[in-house]
Amino acid sequence: MHTLKLTTIGSSTGAVFPKDLLAQLKLKKGDQIYAIETPDGLLLTPYDPTIKEQLEIGRDFMREYRDTFKVLAE
Repeated sequence: MHTLKLTTIGSSTGAVFPKDLLAQLKLKKGDQIYAIETPDGLLLTPYDPTIKEQLEIGRDFMREYRDTFKVLAE
């Protein structure tokens, strides 16, 4: 478990992430993280949830037109 410290940044509030947590999340200064509401609370993730949806739609499309893509690849 990691503890994040809240601090004042200008007129806003920011969180301080320990270096090992940043490394674990593969984040660096300037990256974005997303807060996703779940039944168990908030999930902080570096992955954009809209990209996941787009990838699933793309995979479904590729699966549906698999034969067409196979012919086009030849």
